[in-house]
Amino acid sequence: MREQEIGSTRVELPDDPGPAGREGYGIIDFDGLPNTRDLGGLIGADGRRVKRGLLLRSGALGFGSSADLRRLRDEYRLGLVVDLRNDNELEEVPDPMEFFPGARYVHANILREQTAGITQEQAARVRAAQQRAREANDPVVFMELLYPHLLLDEAGVAGYRDLFRALLELEDGSALWHCYVGRDRCGMGSVLIEVALGVARPDIENDYLATNLYAPRQLTVDGPASLRSLGAAWNAVDREFGGMDGYLTGALGLDGADIARLRERYLEPAASKGAGTSIQVS
Repeated sequence: MREQEIGSTRVELPDDPGPAGREGYGIIDFDGLPNTRDLGGLIGADGRRVKRGLLLRSGALGFGSSADLRRLRDEYRLGLVVDLRNDNELEEVPDPMEFFPGARYVHANILREQTAGITQEQAARVRAAQQRAREANDPVVFMELLYPHLLLDEAGVAGYRDLFRALLELEDGSALWHCYVGRDRCGMGSVLIEVALGVARPDIENDYLATNLYAPRQLTVDGPASLRSLGAAWNAVDREFGGMDGYLTGALGLDGADIARLRERYLEPAASKGAGTSIQVS
């Protein structure tokens, strides 16, 4: 990890270049989708790489040009779109699903506008964190509070469970999940998928930080991806579930067979056949 000053904000960036075979962190050269990236090339369980062209992370598709959308349809054979945004965002920038007549659309709202059961104490912590962020001129202060809620709140658990179920049910074509920028809700979804595929934490962190390379500059200045935010979510999951593996099974309801299916579909075959081994969440 390295740091760079962007405007008045100190931003964390991934290693440069990225790992061999994925030097640009999977960026796809679209016209209007600056942060759409392919997970292909990441090294997963047993040293097997993620297959290229099947798992795509992105910002909102409504900003894509007609050429971008045709490429997703024809080149990537898009078969699944999982939209992690809230209802207001959907109304403002709807996904152009008319370009993908054969694709399934799943709305998995990670951050509902009104969270049922939020306590006065929680609301006070949110307001206090927002105030600290303003006073410190450090937007990450607020994101450190928000990130654990992305994974632990009822809406987040339900939304990420829907994401995984859709991935397991997809039989053909590529899958794309997105929020607005492709950083926070999409970023945490990507982290969970990479954990399920056995990607090492340093590679997960670099892939997460790569959003700061490609998202629109002002959006990065206003709310950059940060290992402080990611670490806050990871630590919260460690406390509640004993680790990300426990979250996948305990919160999202995945079992060993589900993990095996995900790895069979989305990881390249092993280079050579050896003795059979059981596949566990890792």
